Amino acid sequence: SLKDSKLEKLKEVLQDWINSTLKAEHIVVQSLDDDLYDGLVLHHLLASLAGVHLPLEEIALTSSAQIRKLEIVVEELDKRLGRRDPEWDGRGFHQRNLLATLHLLVAMVRHFQPELELPSDVKVQVALVEVSRRLGQGKALGRVLAHADVRALLGFVNTSVARLGLHVSDLDKQFSDGVILLLLIGQLEGFFIPLCDFSLTPVNHAQMRRNLFDCKEQVTHPVNFSCLDVVAQDVAATLKVLYALFNKHAKQKEKMAAQCD
Repeated sequence: SLKDSKLEKLKEVLQDWINSTLKAEHIVVQSLDDDLYDGLVLHHLLASLAGVHLPLEEIALTSSAQIRKLEIVVEELDKRLGRRDPEWDGRGFHQRNLLATLHLLVAMVRHFQPELELPSDVKVQVALVEVSRRLGQGKALGRVLAHADVRALLGFVNTSVARLGLHVSDLDKQFSDGVILLLLIGQLEGFFIPLCDFSLTPVNHAQMRRNLFDCKEQVTHPVNFSCLDVVAQDVAATLKVLYALFNKHAKQKEKMAAQCD
């Protein structure tokens, strides 16, 4: 029933509604199935529609943080909507429960924008199955992804390098020559690396490895990773470096925020 025309139309209307609501914040949802699981979109919808600004981290990186964020946002939405659906829970949304997501979004539209016309008589046939998930890319990637969400890591990276006019969309390929990683470390650690000190446009693996070796030396608390693996576009090795950087600098920001409070 996922290919039902009425269901497809409902998803299209809800997606357009979200994008229209959050247009000023430059948030674009491309898939209801995949783009609402980390709490970012629902958090911004709550703020935009209800004027409720919860003191939550903008990007929740770990699965546990994402679930906790979803639970807080959904609890606040329950108060505004005056109802509670048993399927509305943080873990369910995080597991990409499309049916629960649709129920919540429809309830939000009817409460906050009742004039919006939604397709009627939409029916979804649900089959419960037990699925065994395999991450692929080997055990190393599995261990990294157990702690870090790739989409959230991309957000962390792009926020950090945006002032340099850079944007990353492909973690394994764009970090394989060490250039963006060096510039990212410079932004996070608070120093500038003279362009003459590294290969800005490396043309061979030797220059790429040298860049990555420099990355290791520049980090205050060195991260143990294989330069060869990153050059070979091993996504697990790249994620390991990025997660270590995030973990270090996110904790520093949390400590500074606590001191200010």
